[in-house]
Amino acid sequence: MKIFIKNIKSLLMTIPNEVPFVEGHSMSELHQLNDAWLAVEDGLIADYGSMSEFEGIEDWRNLTIIDASGRFVLPTWCDSHTHTVFAKSRAGEFEDRLRGLTYEEIAQRGGGILNSARNLQAMSEDDLYTQAFDRLNFMMQHGTGAVEIKSGYGLTAESELKMLRVIKRLKETHPITIQSTFLALHAIPEHYSGNVDAFVDHMIQDVLPIVASEKLADFVDVFCEKGYFSVDHMSQLLKAAGELGIQGKVHVNQFNNLGAVQEAVQLGVRSVDHLELISNDDIASLKNSKTMAVALPGCSLFLEIPYTEARRIMEENIPLALATDFNPGSAPNSNMNLVNSLACIKMKMLPHEVIQASTINAAYAMDVHETLGSISRGKKANLILTKPLDSISEMFYYFGQSPVDGVILNGKVERSID
Repeated sequence: MKIFIKNIKSLLMTIPNEVPFVEGHSMSELHQLNDAWLAVEDGLIADYGSMSEFEGIEDWRNLTIIDASGRFVLPTWCDSHTHTVFAKSRAGEFEDRLRGLTYEEIAQRGGGILNSARNLQAMSEDDLYTQAFDRLNFMMQHGTGAVEIKSGYGLTAESELKMLRVIKRLKETHPITIQSTFLALHAIPEHYSGNVDAFVDHMIQDVLPIVASEKLADFVDVFCEKGYFSVDHMSQLLKAAGELGIQGKVHVNQFNNLGAVQEAVQLGVRSVDHLELISNDDIASLKNSKTMAVALPGCSLFLEIPYTEARRIMEENIPLALATDFNPGSAPNSNMNLVNSLACIKMKMLPHEVIQASTINAAYAMDVHETLGSISRGKKANLILTKPLDSISEMFYYFGQSPVDGVILNGKVERSID
């Protein structure tokens, strides 16, 4: 199938294939081509250019023509941190929080991740798959073209593997590009209470080898936080995974700064996610590294905790990505458009910076930057066509609304423009 998009108001993120991510100082410099056209063939971006220099189409057979007058076209959003596979909402805990209980207090009462684990352990693989597939459909309709999905709500070998096999099925059947993460150390199961080290050993020695042998995960992850898992536990997992050829991504600095960023960067993790708290030592570690800093403003909104200091990070020339952290407990939002608006409003990021954080930098954070994240010849044709807009700023100015009108994934129209 071939698609020709003409009269594009502005084609955004036209950067070379070899650029893996955009550093902090350059994130405000958006590469774009005004009054443009773009051609798609065999699921890939075949070519693009200026309408004033367009020389016509040689072969009109099997060609879909889209008039994008007044619209921006850009790569689909890449959501590099989600927990999309889960059994039930935690709306009851939402009410607890409204009555004044903190996230930590709810967890201490048996809620939080342990609540999600009990529900997931009781649900069949087929039901988990169906629910997650529907959630991905919603994300796709709002412009997301790539998603990282974590396990971590199983907390037993059987249920963690069940989650990862669901993610594998989604990879094989849904048009969204999916990366899988084995969140081996998310919470301490009740039957391991008081014996955290034994649970860590179990996940590393018994479950991780199965995950590796069945190729169920692209990454491993750990919630390095007070009351959950220590920096030493994180290091043990990352080193064991590295020996099996699996790279790390880590939850760090959400409620407490344990010094995990420095150790994680030294061990070569792909991304450090959350960073609601960040120190000068963290900044020094991230500078000139190959680790992506990932902010999750939806979590900050929902839990009423500090937002990641985006300006401080970018001013140190550190690249920054954005993600939803979609999960039933601390960030029940899967719409990247809301995340992008929050990044502008609460983190003071400029629209040009947000676009790069949610496309090429987020693609790097989940290791799909070679095929997604920019308008580059030969990359996957995963594209957003906005509604008619006067400016790029309007994409995020109307917070809570979606600027997305059309979506193309793998060269196929998944949502047509009105």
